Amino acid sequence: MLMPETDLGYNAMHVSLNTDGSSLLLAGSHNISVLYVHERVSKDGDTIICRTVPVASQILPSNNDGIKVLQTSWHPFSSSHFGVLTSDAVFRLFDLSFSLEQPEQEFFLQPILPGKCQNASSICPVAFSYGSDHLWDRFSVFILFSDGSIFVLCPIVPFGSDYNKKHILEIYEDVNAFGLKSSNQNVVTNSRLAIAWLEATFPDLLHLPADSSGLMSRAHPYASLDDSLTLQGPLCRVCEENSEPESKSNSCEGKAVGFVYSSVGKDSVLVTAWGSGHLQIDALADEIQPQWSIGIPTRLNVDSHGQIKSVAMICDSNSEDSWAMRSYRPSSTGSNVKSNTDAVWMGHSPPLLRLAIVDLALPKTSNDSSLSLFLDPLVPERFYCAHGGGLDMVTLHFLPFSYPEMASTPPSVHPILTTGDSETNYPFLSGFVTIADAYGHVQLVSITCPGECFVVEMKGWKEPTPLQLDIDSKFIKDVESFTTGMISKELVTGPDPPIVSSSSSLRSLAPDSIEGKSTLHHYIKVFHEHYVEYGHKVFIELKEHADYLKTEIEDKQKRLQSVKQTLLSIEAKDQDINNRINRAFKVYDLLEKRIEGFKILPAANKKPLSRAEQEFKAQLDRFADVELDALRSSITALSARMKRFAHPPIGSAASTGMPSWQTPKGPRTHVSDSQMSLLKSSLGKLSLLNEENNLKLQLIEHELKNQEQ
Repeated sequence: MLMPETDLGYNAMHVSLNTDGSSLLLAGSHNISVLYVHERVSKDGDTIICRTVPVASQILPSNNDGIKVLQTSWHPFSSSHFGVLTSDAVFRLFDLSFSLEQPEQEFFLQPILPGKCQNASSICPVAFSYGSDHLWDRFSVFILFSDGSIFVLCPIVPFGSDYNKKHILEIYEDVNAFGLKSSNQNVVTNSRLAIAWLEATFPDLLHLPADSSGLMSRAHPYASLDDSLTLQGPLCRVCEENSEPESKSNSCEGKAVGFVYSSVGKDSVLVTAWGSGHLQIDALADEIQPQWSIGIPTRLNVDSHGQIKSVAMICDSNSEDSWAMRSYRPSSTGSNVKSNTDAVWMGHSPPLLRLAIVDLALPKTSNDSSLSLFLDPLVPERFYCAHGGGLDMVTLHFLPFSYPEMASTPPSVHPILTTGDSETNYPFLSGFVTIADAYGHVQLVSITCPGECFVVEMKGWKEPTPLQLDIDSKFIKDVESFTTGMISKELVTGPDPPIVSSSSSLRSLAPDSIEGKSTLHHYIKVFHEHYVEYGHKVFIELKEHADYLKTEIEDKQKRLQSVKQTLLSIEAKDQDINNRINRAFKVYDLLEKRIEGFKILPAANKKPLSRAEQEFKAQLDRFADVELDALRSSITALSARMKRFAHPPIGSAASTGMPSWQTPKGPRTHVSDSQMSLLKSSLGKLSLLNEENNLKLQLIEHELKNQEQ
């Protein structure tokens, strides 16, 4: 169990893990914190204390009054960036590697809805959703307001995030091929701004290698100094020909409470949840394109080297955008492709195509119901909706660009969990997450408000039988009671035996009499109630579980085949393993013999040197390295001097005509006998010293030879 380093001081309403699993985002109604999973402070049994730091403490008030956190979410293309939408209509993008107090990018939202509402409190942001991996959608952020209007910010990219070069190059070539060659000046202007943004954000586009299909491109910090992003929207519905404006019967009541974006094949689907219990499902009828407001400057924060550190801008909506899209007509088959391309790059937001409105049949209450939307990680056509009555699964069957042949098929709604309490409008789940396992199944992990946890497994496209969950129960039920696909305990135990009268008067009744016929009819009715109806229930139950049993049997057979293949593989490798073991034993025996041979060597019994021997050896090494040459040169010089004094040259005496022991007459002084004796004694001592030095030298050479051996 992971615990924060200090008490948060607030209730965490939202918990989410980033893409690499290193950071955990904890969000309350007025506070945000980040828990670093791998930076562990201490450990107490199964509880691990991790370092936790607050986020945006200077922006969000500490007294839980004022700015409110509406939604927080990690960015899908970065493990260190997360977005925060607050009640002051500001969308902020934080970078954990940059700063936890100052956002990397700030977007002040100013929607303009001419002629629709004059009260500013009736239109405020509610939720947002990132775009998926589809053209310009990957650089888009969709923002939902309380009146149901949807706005788009594009392009937004986290600084330092990685994208596929192949996808970036596809967008870059599309803009150059269609935008710049248009005869419309607005199209050319928007295309040039898009190209400038792409080349500055991804500078390696200009020198891409030939085999760049599998390479990634990192986004560099960039923002136009003179222009800011346009808050595109509100996105309007497509006006079909000969159709009247949207009536109130087709609109949803209440206020919008939830929002989610999903990319399904060629379609971009937007799902809006309303407090009245309706789900509004729309699809983009055209592609998202970037838009800038010319002349509205952007505030940049740069360092001493001129690199952009943070960006802040005011995002106004185009008042002419919504009016222009009200007259939008979908292009028919065979229309001019160039005119459609110009319409895309004219700077208008894409229209919406209404797919369906799903009524969840929630109870009518004075307050709006709270609904939460979650995407399925494996099946993009499927999403889940959690509300006070339980958990529903909604599956889309018609998509205008991916599945046009299913135009008449409405979405299917299947209850996954039911609480039995349909009167409440508050969600019974305090936490919900969808997990995709390695077998292609989806695990729905939920935590109820009383603190119970349950897991529901979704296999393939099969719709499970709804589960009944008693949220008022104070006892924790067995986990097996929530297992999907199992036959109910009532059918397994069998029917209740009928109560038969033990009176002996039944034998005396005649079958043809009135009393006999009445009694026979009564027991036939009892038999029908206890056995025939039970048999019918068993038939229906088995019929409903036929697909489940078939899937389970196929799964067991696949696992059995896998086990058999594993056993055959083990048997095939058994002989090889035995041979390797025998070879290892032989090598072990050979190594033992070599070790015994090494023990016979003389050096094996050599004892380690004592401390005195080590000091003497160090002294010998010093003599060998430094003093040996000096000692040899001194001995040679002394020997030469001794020979010269002991045997003077003969020619020196013959040339003077005097004996060898006499000195020539002249300025030289005569040497006395005492001095001569002193000199002889010195020579004797010098010869003794020479002999000692020779002995030492022989000893040193002997030790050096021993060391070399």
